[in-house]
Amino acid sequence: MKKLITILVILAVLLILFLMMGPFYVVEEGTFALVVRFGRIQEEVTQAGLHFKAPFIDNVVVYSKKIRSWDGEPQRIQTKENQFIYVDATARWRIVNPKLFYETLTTMPEAYNKLNNFIDSSVRTVISGNFLREAVRNSNMINTSTTRESFETGDVEGSDSLRQLTQTETNQELVAKGRRQLFMNILGLSQQQLGQFGIEVIDVIPRQIRYSEELTASVYERMIKERNQIAQAFRSFGEGRKEEWIGRQDNDMRAILSEAYREAETIKGVADASASRIYADSYSRDPDFFAFWRAIESYRQTMPRFTKTLSTSAEYFDFLFSPNGR
Repeated sequence: MKKLITILVILAVLLILFLMMGPFYVVEEGTFALVVRFGRIQEEVTQAGLHFKAPFIDNVVVYSKKIRSWDGEPQRIQTKENQFIYVDATARWRIVNPKLFYETLTTMPEAYNKLNNFIDSSVRTVISGNFLREAVRNSNMINTSTTRESFETGDVEGSDSLRQLTQTETNQELVAKGRRQLFMNILGLSQQQLGQFGIEVIDVIPRQIRYSEELTASVYERMIKERNQIAQAFRSFGEGRKEEWIGRQDNDMRAILSEAYREAETIKGVADASASRIYADSYSRDPDFFAFWRAIESYRQTMPRFTKTLSTSAEYFDFLFSPNGR
């Protein structure tokens, strides 16, 4: 009996020591497990659960099956027509061949280094081999829709010509591939290069594409030039309308002055005729008094303008020296 108890105790101690050496390991859902012995892969475990390994000599390397994200740094890339843009791309990837991944890369930091190198290189290769319009547009819809910009000019005379001057049409160059196709090409190139490491690149998409400072300034200058042309069209139209109204005003003013002058001359003619008739009646009644009065009126008009008098013996000055004018 004592011998049996001793054997059971020894077996229990050996079992505890065996379990303490860690012969079992757990593979969780969504992970791969590689059993590595002296740097060589002995087994690939893809099923979740409890598994056995040789204690001390076997090492278990676990990789995730989950889809991971990769975020690149914005790159300043020169397009085919020598324009510079900044491209900021992002990608999704996962490990599909853990054996190959372990043999070529082993660690996750090394995997991200390869992703940085190959995806950035693919983005630069594809973008630099195509025109700017291919990177920033997906289709030629902007041309087929014939987008126009017009300004309200009202119903004033000449507004039709102003509308024609201020209408702008956008006619862009045709796109052969488009941004979506370019990033599909980037994806294909990345998959080809990273497949040798047991990595599958699911997609590569642009997070942001923006113009460089030089290209942005050029776009702004073109926009300013277009706005200045439209503003100049409005100024020219306004100046033309102004001159037209000034001309109408001058014509109306001349017509009014002409009519007023005609009426004034008519009134003056009637007044002169009345004055002449009165003068004639007055002269016929008292010729001497009429001559005296005419002379005095003449003196009032002419004497203040005389700067010098050479002689007063003229008949004109008779009433100055004699009431009888002699």
